[in-house]
Amino acid sequence: MYGEKISALGRAICDNIGKVILGKNDQIKLIVAALFSEGHVLLDDIPGTGKTTLARALARSISADCKRIQFTPDILPSDITGINFFSQKESEFVFRPGPVFSNIVIADEINRTTPRTQSALLECMAERQATVDGVTYSLDAPFFVIATQNPIESYGTFPLPEAQTDRFLMKMSLGYPDFESEMAMLDTQRDSVPLELISPVCGKDHIVAAAEAVKNITVGDNIRKYIVLIAEQSRKMDRIAVGISPRGSLALMRASQSWAGLEGRDYVIPDDVKAVARPVLSHRLITRSNSTARIDQSNENLVDYLLDTVAVPV
Repeated sequence: MYGEKISALGRAICDNIGKVILGKNDQIKLIVAALFSEGHVLLDDIPGTGKTTLARALARSISADCKRIQFTPDILPSDITGINFFSQKESEFVFRPGPVFSNIVIADEINRTTPRTQSALLECMAERQATVDGVTYSLDAPFFVIATQNPIESYGTFPLPEAQTDRFLMKMSLGYPDFESEMAMLDTQRDSVPLELISPVCGKDHIVAAAEAVKNITVGDNIRKYIVLIAEQSRKMDRIAVGISPRGSLALMRASQSWAGLEGRDYVIPDDVKAVARPVLSHRLITRSNSTARIDQSNENLVDYLLDTVAVPV
């Protein structure tokens, strides 16, 4: 029963993170689903909403190594992947791994560094390996990147090209907490830091096993057809210049499998696809600026329109 085991593990991780990040249960569950899908997450949000804290809480919850990279325009690819330096003690060149050699990598303000450095990180994300001076080094599993960017600032930034944004399984924002959650946050942090008080609920091996179990969640022919029809419909809409790619279809299927597992099922239903469609698909759509379509023009609402347009399988 893959679903029951995935659900129990996911619930324990979500509850543990929920002790630190209050009032964001849906977003936490989506991030755990991305972790189980072996994908990566791009958090597009204003400063101070808890993006870095969430990543650190996740790392503590699964007893994983966590490294944070503060991106600036002067950071080089070698600052991420590592360098070979000459060791006088050993009289030879020795490889010093960079921060990407970790289980969870927090890429803070990824849009503040140059495209060359961005591509170095995204290569590690896609291939799960780093090449330095012609030598390839594998990255340990699990390998999960949580990148952040600030949408309200554009001065001195290098926006991620669409082709690179597409490498992220999900893109989402945490947003402001509600009144009760913010009041509770102020109360719990008066004399302590909740992040320092939580303990691991599982080990890294459990995450690797869960990721393998997710691949065994059944995706019926009708669900696969539903996913392909959504992708095809996005390619036909006048408002959309570039629709969902085959990589997007695969991402939607894998995320749906993770969501089904977190719900305790061994099979995917249409509601699983709908639950993850927005964060998985919205950043993969490129819209036309001169379209006359009379629908809400935000990418999230375009995804909702797609889901309303395509018939749900029975």
